[in-house]
Amino acid sequence: MKKFDSPESFDQAVESGEQLLVLKHSSTCPVSGAAFEEYESFVKEHQDVNAYYLVVQDDRPLSNHIAEAFHIKHESPQAILFNNGDVAWHASHWKITYDSLVNAVKENR
Repeated sequence: MKKFDSPESFDQAVESGEQLLVLKHSSTCPVSGAAFEEYESFVKEHQDVNAYYLVVQDDRPLSNHIAEAFHIKHESPQAILFNNGDVAWHASHWKITYDSLVNAVKENR
């Protein structure tokens, strides 16, 4: 799991066209904590997936950039799957589970 360091690094990753999974989460929210654990479990078992995360408190400009560039309402936690440079799937809150991540990646390969 990698962490983006700027909107530019995010843009480069998306523009590559490769499948990319991003988790936006809050470091202070229990629901976000649960989603992060599900995401970590998924990433550990699916190391072939380009998985990234960002902490909204630390990376608010990037979080806003993603919401604005792809017209997705900001939520936290929020998982977003990019494929071919566009959003293929997204989910928030309790809908971010190991199984939902497996299904999203599998259905959008």
